[in-house]
Amino acid sequence: MAQAVQELFPEAKLGIGPPVKDGFYYDFDVERPFTPEDLKAIEKKMQEIQKRGQRFSRRVVTDEDARAELADEPYKLELIGIKGSASTDDGADVEVGGGELTIYDNLDAKTGDLCWKDLCRGPHLPTTRNIPAFKLMRNAAAYWRGSEKNPMLQRIYGTAWPPRRS
Repeated sequence: MAQAVQELFPEAKLGIGPPVKDGFYYDFDVERPFTPEDLKAIEKKMQEIQKRGQRFSRRVVTDEDARAELADEPYKLELIGIKGSASTDDGADVEVGGGELTIYDNLDAKTGDLCWKDLCRGPHLPTTRNIPAFKLMRNAAAYWRGSEKNPMLQRIYGTAWPPRRS
């Protein structure tokens, strides 16, 4: 979903994107709230990405390398800064919990070229083809890391299902 958002809204800055009980969400810093039409366009773009069969590749990176690679992502830089600190209730652990930082690269299935990347602990499925069914449910406003002292971001909620087993 985050890749789709950034392909459609290149100015979007990435927040946190953890799994939750019935799906997932991801927070974005964008100039205006997402509309129902935006969610439809994002979902359509997600379907295109899913069909491409991009491979997920996990890389361990140093704090310094992560900061260099994600220099245009201020919220990711903040998360790198809190790595290893006490557990939080805001979803940050999903991205920077534990002792090492990892970036997941989305690689073109045919060429291996980098399509997109994100700071995440993982794990991920092998490819986007392993995500056969998903739906964006709604969007809402959410303060960055749950504090009203922080910027208001746009949160998109979604759900996904595994493939059917015969």
